[in-house]
Amino acid sequence: MLEILYEDNHLIAVNKSAGDLVQGDQTGDEPLVDKVKTYIKKKYNKSGAVFLGVIHRLDRPTSGVVLFARTSKALTRMNLQFKERKTHKIYWAIVEADIAPTSATLIHWLKRNPKMNKSFAHDQEVGGSKKGVLHYKKIQDLDRYAVLEIEIETGRHHQIRSQLSHLGFPIKGDLKYGAKRSNPDGSIALHARLLKVEHPTTKESISIVADPPVKPEWSFALSY
Repeated sequence: MLEILYEDNHLIAVNKSAGDLVQGDQTGDEPLVDKVKTYIKKKYNKSGAVFLGVIHRLDRPTSGVVLFARTSKALTRMNLQFKERKTHKIYWAIVEADIAPTSATLIHWLKRNPKMNKSFAHDQEVGGSKKGVLHYKKIQDLDRYAVLEIEIETGRHHQIRSQLSHLGFPIKGDLKYGAKRSNPDGSIALHARLLKVEHPTTKESISIVADPPVKPEWSFALSY
């Protein structure tokens, strides 16, 4: 079942489950965009094709807010908003407890390796790299881990994953970026907690919040 976070005639936001694809790929698995189209078609009894524009994406093993456009006009305006970095994004990530410092701004140069589907963070600019900036702070201590709240300024490929790994603190379950063990369900402990945007027609500020998965490591969120 889809968890709808926001819906009107122009936009629809859902809380993506870890493991869901946002768009289709070579696996042939049903992507989230098609699931949302089916939801709209049934709810509004639409006879023809349903338009749904993909505005942004989350990595497959990541959970949290994903926003889609229900009209071409909304898609164009939202794409521009994301391109101009006028959105506000907050993520939660679980890493090893001894992360230091407990808050920091990370600035790296990220270079993507398409064959590996992986990005590498560098301290200095290298050929083909793009600047990545994020801010993190520890918000909760767990038994062996810590929860970070992360604000990203740039939307690079695997940015949070690669930058935290470069710091020496890969995300829990993220084997691709150096975690010691996987999570049983193949997810990683990275959650898109909040997305703040300007509505494409009313220009009002919208804050969309998604609860993390119902798992022991995220139980702190019930009281946070």
